[in-house]
Amino acid sequence: MNLGLRNKVVLVTAASSGIGKSTAELFLKEDAKVVICSRSKEKLLETFSELSQYGNNNLFWTICDINEISDINNTVNLVKEKFGDIDILVNNCGGPTAGFFEDLDEAEFEFAYKQVLMSVVRFTKLVIPKMKIKNWGRIINITSIAVHQPVENLILSNTFRTALLGLSKTLSTQLAKNNITVNSVAPGYTLTQRIYELALHKAKQTNESHETILANMTKEIPMQRMAMPEEIAAAIVFLASEQAAYITGNSIHVDGGRVKSLF
Repeated sequence: MNLGLRNKVVLVTAASSGIGKSTAELFLKEDAKVVICSRSKEKLLETFSELSQYGNNNLFWTICDINEISDINNTVNLVKEKFGDIDILVNNCGGPTAGFFEDLDEAEFEFAYKQVLMSVVRFTKLVIPKMKIKNWGRIINITSIAVHQPVENLILSNTFRTALLGLSKTLSTQLAKNNITVNSVAPGYTLTQRIYELALHKAKQTNESHETILANMTKEIPMQRMAMPEEIAAAIVFLASEQAAYITGNSIHVDGGRVKSLF
């Protein structure tokens, strides 16, 4: 299937590892022009080296702390200088700190607010004007199954990723007439560094081993396994394609059947 992504300019945030990295790889395989960003120069260089086999001339990297407005502005400007205006924006970020309400102070809430919600607001504001001129665009926000079924000890993720879902749905109605689609992808448990961090955090609380925690998490999934990052990436890339032109305002959970709700 030709997804119609050749030469499309794509920005994937938090793309030095995990779902972001796999997403960048799949876009490169579709001959898109891809910019990856992250806070870690070391990880970016490693990822660039790995992904350059799919098209060194179509790949660019830049350091970006998505909690910093100046970094966001600089990243979008660098994309324009390198490849042109952004056609496809994939808003991805690391998960905010795990913990229960009383465990977290206001600074941690503020950090998560900037990381999860305001980073998307800021990137999106910068790309929408040119997408409107082109009468074409894709904005895909990576959330979590927590937006459909809150996770007990992830109150920051439950709070701000759900707010992001509201933003996405509202934007989708406002931008549909411009052929700009806005969708969310809500991954379930996925084999990334983040899942190990969550298991280690819970292990400290329960005095169980992180291996036991991971095994118990897997039991909650009807498919009896966790996702691979590339399985989440496949949904993201499809939503960016020409074939997905009539899909907007949706939140798609890619979770092996874990979410039990009907919607």
